[in-house]
Amino acid sequence: MPMQRRLPKRGFIPLQKTVYALIKLQDLDRYFEAGSVVGPDQLRQAGLTGSKDENIKVLADGTLSKALTVKAHKFSKAAAEKIVSAGGQAEVI
Repeated sequence: MPMQRRLPKRGFIPLQKTVYALIKLQDLDRYFEAGSVVGPDQLRQAGLTGSKDENIKVLADGTLSKALTVKAHKFSKAAAEKIVSAGGQAEVI
């Protein structure tokens, strides 16, 4: 029997990787009105995310010219700064 079959298999294999639906700031600016609260349900209704169980991460691609309250599972640092500088809030769920 070959050596690689006789030796034990070693190494770390992650059980499950967390997958995020990526949302850009330019999409938030395009689909939502100023002063609105944007959460997972509103993103699903706008067609920006797919399934109900998806985690959401907001990325700083584009600009945000409206004050929005955004609720998501994760934010990039630059996205959170841009949301706050536009007069909105970035809330982690």
